[in-house]
Amino acid sequence: MLDRHGWSASKLWNVANYHSRQEWHETGEIPDDSDLKRELKTHPKYKGLHSQSSQRVLEELAEAFNSWYGKRKNDSRSNPPGYRKKNYYDQEGRRAHEEHPRSTVAWKQKGIRHDTKNNRVRLSKGANHKEHPRAWEYILVEYETRPGVTVENLQQVRAVYDKAKGRWELHLVCKHKVDTPDAPGDETAGVDLGICNFAAVAYSTEEADLYPGNRLKQDGYYFPKEMAKCDDSGGQEATRLHAKWSERRTHFFHSLAKHIVERCIENGVGRINIGKLAGVREDEDGDSKNWGRHGNLDLHGWAFDRFTKILTYKAKIEGIEVVDVSERDTSKTCCVCGREDDSQRVERGLYVCESCDSAFNADVNGAENVRLNLNQSNSESSTSLDEDRSTGWLAQPAVYLHDLSSGFQPQAQVVDCKP
Repeated sequence: MLDRHGWSASKLWNVANYHSRQEWHETGEIPDDSDLKRELKTHPKYKGLHSQSSQRVLEELAEAFNSWYGKRKNDSRSNPPGYRKKNYYDQEGRRAHEEHPRSTVAWKQKGIRHDTKNNRVRLSKGANHKEHPRAWEYILVEYETRPGVTVENLQQVRAVYDKAKGRWELHLVCKHKVDTPDAPGDETAGVDLGICNFAAVAYSTEEADLYPGNRLKQDGYYFPKEMAKCDDSGGQEATRLHAKWSERRTHFFHSLAKHIVERCIENGVGRINIGKLAGVREDEDGDSKNWGRHGNLDLHGWAFDRFTKILTYKAKIEGIEVVDVSERDTSKTCCVCGREDDSQRVERGLYVCESCDSAFNADVNGAENVRLNLNQSNSESSTSLDEDRSTGWLAQPAVYLHDLSSGFQPQAQVVDCKP
């Protein structure tokens, strides 16, 4: 039954996609989700899912079109959201039949009945899958939880088909209130995001940390090559590799955010300033930057926005505020004397200021400038840097590497290996 609902979601997506493309060609405007709901609520494919589930499909399509519309301003080659189907043709080139993938289906509260005593969830069927359109029929799902875990205040259920494992998975979204503790202290931290060093962190307590992005870059080169060796780009092996790559990226981001928050707690940090990187992929004319074949893989695969969201919520749980600040000129300004000069970043990783005769790590310099962006009235540490600091913690930050089994560890404790 979940298969049928997954196929119904794909078919509704395709109907709405066709309608959106027609509107775009005729009027030059993209219909939003409210327009799609109004136009398609009487369409037969709309009844393949519970009404709220159908609404969610249309909302996702509208979001995808809005994302495409933003990208096409900078890249005319970008394509609109595609259709979710695969056509098969006979020897004469005529379409023999088509297959639809199992799309994710989301049930909101009106389509859910939660039996907390027996660990069961009832999911309303779409009218097209009932014996009678008005019959009260549902999909009954039983679930198990880990010891000590209670499922309550259920807000949404998402059925996601794992193509690599060939099975459906249910994601239960619950509303859970968390009491936010007081901030660990009044100190501040600055986070500068990059590619070679994914993150550099400077603390007002005269400490700095570097987190190289070696693991992300290795995976970014390794997995696409392995997937290219597969006979079928949409086959089981390619899907498995893509899923593994995605899981490792997610694990990296969560491990990094967790480690930074732990270090902030150790240093009594109450506020984290993080560089705002909006528009980093565009040049001065608004066109997409071109860093060459390998450079573009790094630049356009740089998930800084995703990491920022993960860091923000992990910090909030610990009572730490995360603030987006401008990164303008932070990489070319000396954090000791304030001199601004493009030539002071003499080589990769080294920043030398001719004015105050200081030399330190370039990424840490950027992180310290990000930290100093806002007023320091809530910091107990002095914000004026002396010569000892510039040649100490600014010059030799602690380096942490990602270990697949234990998260981020000091550089000497991590043994690198093939992905």
